[in-house]
Amino acid sequence: MKYFRAIFSGILVWAGVSFSFYILENILIVNDAFFWQSFMTTIFIVFFAIGSAEFYYIKNYKMSGLRLGIIMSLTALFLDVIITVPYVEIPNGRSYESFFASPVLWILAFVNAFSVFLWRKLNNKKTPV
Repeated sequence: MKYFRAIFSGILVWAGVSFSFYILENILIVNDAFFWQSFMTTIFIVFFAIGSAEFYYIKNYKMSGLRLGIIMSLTALFLDVIITVPYVEIPNGRSYESFFASPVLWILAFVNAFSVFLWRKLNNKKTPV
């Protein structure tokens, strides 16, 4: 059951990041500036990751923060494969290759996993993992 909750936490992160990019693409100031959209989303993903980790740990599961962060990142990447690329990127003239070759994607995945790891490390005073 704990892995289903971890996967759902990854879905929450993916939804937050997707929603952030969607909103930022529709804001006049940054709609044509991918760098600024990516920069702001990298900041937002820290909060999405921490919120999703808090959701996961409500049940007092003992999974390490690094493992949870990796599961969440892999879940988000899987959802990118089956939803984001075919329904958002390909209609806009991009491909799987261009999407997965982007360093922004891998930076976001790393920041997500590292945020969960660090948050768990700093907030795990009572229960050893």
